[in-house]
Amino acid sequence: MMMQSLSKGINAAPPPAPRQRVQFLAEPTSVVAEGSNELTLSAASVPALAHHPLVSGPEFQHIGVGVGHRLDVFSSGVLVLGVGQSNKALTDLYRSHVTRDYTLEGELGMATDNFSHTGRLIERTTYDHITRDKLERVLAMMQGSNQKALLTYSKVDMSTQGAYELAVKGELRPDGKSPPIMTGLRLLHFQPPHFSLEVQCLNETQRYLCRILHEVGLELRSTAVCKGVRRTRDGPFTIQHALTHQHWTSPDVIQAIRQYRSSRKASKAKHTQPGKDTGTASQRQEMAEEAAVTGDSHRLHSVLTSKAFGS
Repeated sequence: MMMQSLSKGINAAPPPAPRQRVQFLAEPTSVVAEGSNELTLSAASVPALAHHPLVSGPEFQHIGVGVGHRLDVFSSGVLVLGVGQSNKALTDLYRSHVTRDYTLEGELGMATDNFSHTGRLIERTTYDHITRDKLERVLAMMQGSNQKALLTYSKVDMSTQGAYELAVKGELRPDGKSPPIMTGLRLLHFQPPHFSLEVQCLNETQRYLCRILHEVGLELRSTAVCKGVRRTRDGPFTIQHALTHQHWTSPDVIQAIRQYRSSRKASKAKHTQPGKDTGTASQRQEMAEEAAVTGDSHRLHSVLTSKAFGS
């Protein structure tokens, strides 16, 4: 759908000036001297019809569109797409250890076979004993256990100064492959039986995110299912960069690319001013993630899309 829309929009733009080629043409008979048997030729610049759209067809018949970290059909939010040459940058994004933020909607009191509200119901439980304080204590415990796992998989000697600085900046990352790890977890809303969490994680899957809510319910001596998953950030890309389905057109895509480039240049200039502090730990983490993803600033031409929540 997006590839067809882009191709159609770009091909509908005014074509560039036709290419010219040099051709030797015979002089008209009136110009040739009377009684001369020699053929006189003159050089002329004429359009190269081989490249005319009526001969070669539309210039852009195929535009490659790649997908970064995927979302399943029950999730929504930021989905990074690469257009054209930016597919190479998507590989760097996929392999880099950037964190992603999610908003999880949960419901207490029931359990299903796939941890989401779409699964087969297998149990119903009470939840009247659950309070906001109890829920926040469980979340703090789960985040602490994941922080220990992050230290283990980072394979960094925590007795060194370098490891201490990485931990303070929030830049510890797993060394190589690792299971899903939460780097942040907090409660956004609590109104039993409904609640919502903000999760920051690495190497996650959609099933893992649903399982988080299931484990929260078990720790509270109850059950819980996932009602919705929305990704709000993927590395340096946020909801503010996103394009909805109706904006998957060539003018909007080109404008999104330009805006992201300009905002990234402005952010880089702001954080590199002489005599200025490098910013908070979260800002330094964002800069490190962006550097890990983009590398060469001229290679990344990614476009963000956002599906409506619950679609």
